[in-house]
Amino acid sequence: MTPGVHNDWSRPDVCASRREVVERAEAYLHAHRGDAVPLSDLCRLVGLSERGLRNAFYSVRGMSPKRCMLVDRLSRARRALSDEASKPVSVTGVATAYGFYELGRFSAIYKKEFGEAPSETLRATIRKSAEKVGREEGGR
Repeated sequence: MTPGVHNDWSRPDVCASRREVVERAEAYLHAHRGDAVPLSDLCRLVGLSERGLRNAFYSVRGMSPKRCMLVDRLSRARRALSDEASKPVSVTGVATAYGFYELGRFSAIYKKEFGEAPSETLRATIRKSAEKVGREEGGR
């Protein structure tokens, strides 16, 4: 860094401001989790340009807003497929509930992110649930 030049990235007030912006954007995304939210809508909501919003996300989350949105939706879909306590679900139902309408693309992205197909996650959850029921019934 050049002497006499201030680095705004490291100032606590700037970091807190960026964190607040990202948290506001994420809260909006969570409230509209099944919707495809355009980046321009998020920018308007938080009062930043696309570049400003992208910089805030990189500063706070280490990734772009679009990547962050995708990772969040994928993680939520994985939790839904892995939830033994939920009613029976289908991969299609979970994918569409989290805004993935191109099922082949969803499956490919999911597999790249988690190392297994969504159907494998669901099968493992069903198997665990059945084993749990079997143990409970066997213990009576």
